[in-house]
Amino acid sequence: MSIERKIVIFTQRVETIASYGERRDEADQNISRLFSECGYIPVPVANNPALADEYVQRLAPSGIVLTGGNDLVKYGGNAPERDEMERRLIGIAIERDIPLYGFCRGMQMILDYFGCGLVRVEGHVAVHHKIRGEISRSVNSYHNLGCRDIGDAPLDVLARTSDGVIEAVRAQSKKIIGTMWHPERETPFDKMDKELIRFLFG
Repeated sequence: MSIERKIVIFTQRVETIASYGERRDEADQNISRLFSECGYIPVPVANNPALADEYVQRLAPSGIVLTGGNDLVKYGGNAPERDEMERRLIGIAIERDIPLYGFCRGMQMILDYFGCGLVRVEGHVAVHHKIRGEISRSVNSYHNLGCRDIGDAPLDVLARTSDGVIEAVRAQSKKIIGTMWHPERETPFDKMDKELIRFLFG
């Protein structure tokens, strides 16, 4: 007898294709592969903020994933529809107690939601580096923006790099975790990343 798999929804990056006059929602196929390998049915959602509530209501996801790509508009990005979509999904996750995981830009969105500022960082693109804290390991890094101080935000810092950049956070009273590394860019997928995802989403 097969066990019915839980659904997780994930956001997509926005790409502009000038030659076609199109703005596209896109995602690396490895995102779907990662969450499928973890035991879930991954469903991408469009960057249409007006549909955020209906997506959650109709799909009843066991988890929400905010993926990488696109800087936030306030830091030079050009995808305001994505900013708004993800902000609404964070609010829905908090209101309905739905586990949420954000990686790279997704963690930046979590930090911004809780009032934590981002700054430009050097040496964090296309490298592997060690992180220390509750999570201690080597991770990939593909970001130009990071956070060094969460102030009095209701978050716990789980890991930092040697230069003080925060690499992982957890909300203090909600099922929300953010990591600055891309779990979908590891080959094969890292066992610890899969364990974190299963721990969060159940």
